[in-house]
Amino acid sequence: MKKIIVALLGVTLITTSAFAQQSREDSLNREAAKTEIWEPKPTKVEPGKTPSDAPSDAIVLYNGKNLDAWHRLGGGKAGWKIEKDGTLTVVKGSGSIETNQSFGSCQLHIEWRSPAIIKQSGQYRANSGVFFMGKYEIQILDSYTNQTYVNGQAGALYKQHIPLVNATKKPGEWQTYDIIFTAPQFYADGKVQVPGRFTVLHNGVLVQNNVDIKGTIQWIGPSVYEAHPSKLPFYLQDHDLDGGSPVSFRNIWIRPLD
Repeated sequence: MKKIIVALLGVTLITTSAFAQQSREDSLNREAAKTEIWEPKPTKVEPGKTPSDAPSDAIVLYNGKNLDAWHRLGGGKAGWKIEKDGTLTVVKGSGSIETNQSFGSCQLHIEWRSPAIIKQSGQYRANSGVFFMGKYEIQILDSYTNQTYVNGQAGALYKQHIPLVNATKKPGEWQTYDIIFTAPQFYADGKVQVPGRFTVLHNGVLVQNNVDIKGTIQWIGPSVYEAHPSKLPFYLQDHDLDGGSPVSFRNIWIRPLD
């Protein structure tokens, strides 16, 4: 009989302990549920199979087939050359090319390549740029072993922010920019309400970490803001200074973040 009583007591203790443990877990779950958010659910986006591929919600601006998404900056047909392999190459003197569509805050992926044969140095070596809203430039330049002013090398917010590191590959190799651009906002009187910002990864390496844009890019003098619409086209620069260092492009896509 004593053995039976002891066994029953043991079962009771185990049951009580299990009940207490379950009660504590239920209480914790109720507290945790107070900070859980279930709606709205984020839109499902299919990522690309490779880092170069556009995700399902991106706008493809260049895929090696045509320049239908672009025109010459200032008007007219885009005059850059599409090579047999689909590579898009700057033609000196043909002008910069601008998107037909306007954008505000966005994520941009773009791949570029400087010529394998080096002919010049400094700012003459594969010079181009991505001008967001036609005003804020992330510099494109062969900066592998190329001395120039550091706020004008590859990955720089031109004349404003030096890149954190130099992640440039050798001339002739494809490079990638993945850029997060936050457009500036203005008050009704034209004064800056919220400055624009850039985060830039060059070949997968962070080179601009959510930096403030100081204003419209200037070659000479300080940068100042000028009020503008919330969406504008961006352009790629024809800046082949000597005609012998043209930049090439491929796989350009953008995700509006407005």
